[in-house]
Amino acid sequence: MLNPILLDGQKFQITIQRLCRQLIENHNDFSNSVIIGIQPRGRYLAKRIAEELRKILPEKTIQQGDLDITFFRDDFRRRESPLVPNQTKIDFIVEGKKVIMIDDVLWTGRTIRAAMDAMLAFGRPQKVELLVLVDRRYSRDLPVAADYIGIEVDSIASQKVVVSWKETDGEDKIVLLSDVK
Repeated sequence: MLNPILLDGQKFQITIQRLCRQLIENHNDFSNSVIIGIQPRGRYLAKRIAEELRKILPEKTIQQGDLDITFFRDDFRRRESPLVPNQTKIDFIVEGKKVIMIDDVLWTGRTIRAAMDAMLAFGRPQKVELLVLVDRRYSRDLPVAADYIGIEVDSIASQKVVVSWKETDGEDKIVLLSDVK
């Protein structure tokens, strides 16, 4: 199989539900916790996680926002084409809160570093945790590790992990694309 499907359908939803249960174990009622999705694609997972948590904990307030990291990236000025920024939508302060940062794929760790820099504009959190749907192990440029992981994937640099979302791509699916030469 050249481009295997790593996760789709019911298993995709079960993975999100498992991640929510793990969050509840550590954050209880979410009274001092907030969820921040990293733009562009982490926001889909953050929204799904927040929606699922609201179903499980209907009487609790789950604060969720989206964070743009465009101007905090270390490759911002190195690209040939200009980067197009996304929108930051955080209507709460992170000062003293437990922040759960969410992204779809953890690869080199550079996106997470940029997100942590960008997040500081909203205050100094008590604690920061990382939740990712896919952890591409053995590919880090920076010492970054996720606290909550949907699936782990061992891949090489020429491969790409693509997460498709029902909201934008019509289906929930994770595929490992291999560079065919």
